[in-house]
This record gives sequence, structure tokens and C-alpha cells, in this order.
Amino acid sequence: MKKFIEEFKAFALRGNVIDMAVGVIIGGAFTSIVTAVTDNLINPILYFVTGAESYDLKDIAGFGSNLVSSIVNFLIMAFILFCILKAFNLAVDLGKKKLVEEEEKAPTTKVCPYCKSEIPIEATRCPHCTSVLEETKAEA
Repeated sequence: MKKFIEEFKAFALRGNVIDMAVGVIIGGAFTSIVTAVTDNLINPILYFVTGAESYDLKDIAGFGSNLVSSIVNFLIMAFILFCILKAFNLAVDLGKKKLVEEEEKAPTTKVCPYCKSEIPIEATRCPHCTSVLEETKAEA
């Protein structure tokens, strides 16, 4: 069960899944703008031109307020989603930095016991003083 949860976590936190989720949410929010434009701008113009309906000033003002309301709702949704994703990416980056720091802690150099120069850890001869380095018990 633990491996199943780890696999699901790896799947859910991949960039593709997150991007798809953001797309679905933004698409749903944008649908309200498209509906508002259609219902409050395009249809009234078509109805007025064809003579199907007549509108007064109060109806026209209502159309504009509905459209503005839909746009404001979309912008609020997009801002909240942006803040959530920013926090999510920050948390993921912090986790990655911990892993990188742990990997970097492994020593890659050592000090030559003869000339005290810093040399690669795999070196068997010091490039500075050309001394043959003996393998110490700590390295074995």
C-alpha cells in the first residue's frame, strides 16, 4: 500500500497533471465569460436587429453589469489559482533543494597529508607535491 501511495504522489505532482488541472479550472472560469458575452452582448444585438425583442435602458445596463461581474469573477479565480500554484511550486522547490544539498554534502576532495593541498578524493598521487598517497583506514 505504501508503494501505491508513493506512485500516486509521483503521478499527481508531475508537471503535466498540474498543468492539466489548471487548464480545466481556468477553462471552467472562462466559460462564464463566454456565456456572459453571448447572453449579454451578442444575443441582445441579434434580437434588437431582428426585432425579436425590444430593450429599454435598464435592460442594457443589466447586460453590462453581468458581463463585468463575469470578468471580475474570472480574474479573482485566476489570481487565487496563481497564488496556490506559486505556494505549491515554492514547496516543491524547497524539497528539491534539500535533496540537492544532501547530495552535495558528499566530499569530493581531500587534503594531501604531505603538502596540505586540496586534491580529488580519488587521487592516488598528489598533483602538487607528487607524493604517493597511502590509503588510510578511514578511506578504506
